[in-house]
Amino acid sequence: MTVLWEPTLDAEATRWRDVARKVATERFAPLAEELDREQRYPSEHIETFVETGLSGMLVPAEYGGAGLTMTAICAVVEEVSAACASTGAILAAHALGAVPLLLAGTDEQKRDILGPLRDGQAVSFALTERGAGSDAAALRARAEEDGDGFRLSGEKIYIGNGSISTRYVVFAKTDPDAGARGITAFIVAADAPGAVVDHIEDKMGIRGTRTSNLRLDNVRVERTDILGRRDRGLKLALRTLDLGRVTVAAQGLGIAHAAYQLAAREAARRHTFGRPLIENQGIGFRLADLAVELSAARMLTYQAAAAHDAGQPVSMPGAMAKLYTSEVAHRAVDLAVQVFGGEGFCKPCPAERLYRDQRVLEIYEGSSEIQRLVLSRAIAAEVAQA
Repeated sequence: MTVLWEPTLDAEATRWRDVARKVATERFAPLAEELDREQRYPSEHIETFVETGLSGMLVPAEYGGAGLTMTAICAVVEEVSAACASTGAILAAHALGAVPLLLAGTDEQKRDILGPLRDGQAVSFALTERGAGSDAAALRARAEEDGDGFRLSGEKIYIGNGSISTRYVVFAKTDPDAGARGITAFIVAADAPGAVVDHIEDKMGIRGTRTSNLRLDNVRVERTDILGRRDRGLKLALRTLDLGRVTVAAQGLGIAHAAYQLAAREAARRHTFGRPLIENQGIGFRLADLAVELSAARMLTYQAAAAHDAGQPVSMPGAMAKLYTSEVAHRAVDLAVQVFGGEGFCKPCPAERLYRDQRVLEIYEGSSEIQRLVLSRAIAAEVAQA
């Protein structure tokens, strides 16, 4: 019996978790420090995703994928993220590429894109702009009608898997005067004339990932490249983010669990004043608190996943899971560094790397402040209806 709460998985989810655990332990964990140090994108890990079927975990069986439940996907992402946060983020972003297509794509769009995604070709979510991060409705990318199609202009930033993607889901204003109701989603090929990636971020953490911009200079797209309904793109973006937050919570679980294990093992190994560090209540009690918080974070995350699997709304449980898990992960990595002391402040201590890897969890897919805003507005609406 373990101290931490663990979800009860069905046979299929258990099988996929075990597959992820095996490759994470044997292939991903040994390269985690190298990927961080060299800021190297792990192409070999993408090959492993394809080999094991993980690259198509969110792709329905009718389009050649595994069609996993969100519960199984969370179990997979947690295992991979615990071994290598960069690889976990790459896998989660890869899965996220399928979400807007599953929510709003035509059968033709799905057949055209989901098969290659299953085979390892990335599809990236291009929403954020300078000045339009948390306030997504403030984006300035334009889509102007041009005969039977549109011309896209603008720049997107902080795109996960951006520089290695073959397709992008780009959000642009088709009606600038309509605000949030004038945004449309388009599918844009990476090799489209005028579409250029010319900047890759030098990041604090998850340094094995590729986070880039996408510059759009009069890029031609057809009406058939519209994803979903015209002028309803922001709603699609928010629904995509709702699900993305559940996978970010799973990333947080992996990072938090890795930090918890590091801290507990080091506290048991390291002796100060003639006894193991873990016997000092200042450390032992913090580990106890972390075990409670990590268990609660798992409950929230798998509850959100179960809600999606049951066809229930995931906006509120996803926001709760993402908010709480990312902040529990923050406390976990902080404790790990503290337990290691000076060693934890230096490379190549894994606690130091986890400390940097964790920080983005409180920023992307909606910052902690945005999650609190989403939840507080829902509370206000609930009270108003009472």
